[in-house]
Amino acid sequence: MPHDTLRNAQISDAALLASLGARTFTETFGHLYPPEDLAGFLGQAYSPERLAAYLADPRAAAWILEACGEPIGYALVGACDLPHPEVSATCGELKRLYVLASHQGGGRGGRLLEAALSWLESRGRRPIWIGVWSENFGAQKLYGRMGFEKVGEYEFPVGGTRDREFILRRA
Repeated sequence: MPHDTLRNAQISDAALLASLGARTFTETFGHLYPPEDLAGFLGQAYSPERLAAYLADPRAAAWILEACGEPIGYALVGACDLPHPEVSATCGELKRLYVLASHQGGGRGGRLLEAALSWLESRGRRPIWIGVWSENFGAQKLYGRMGFEKVGEYEFPVGGTRDREFILRRA
């Protein structure tokens, strides 16, 4: 990890984040979905236009982790919009945190998570929420070590597929 660099993403990084986001989502979860569900979801959730609008929002932030100048991971945070009755305007959410499989380990995900949580906390965003796939045990374990607890569930749509997601919160 000596050549890893963590930097704040800018609006000019929207296309890079869209590409990296689609790649990491597909690498992590692509096997779960019919091709048409995956393609439709990626086109909507990971479009450069959507990410540019996200990066322009002052309530949001993103980081890109690079190894030897190549993007290998990222994190996105912002105002919470998870479907839970206790979510309010003061709540923050870790929206996405992904590292390419070939670069996982060595604390890279933890480094992204630390930057994301620090940013949310520095802006008074509390509590902090995360939605995580019910079968992503590694992420659940990491978030548990960071003080997150399961407080709910919901269905996350990927095309016609509905995933069981856990809602986690840290006070």
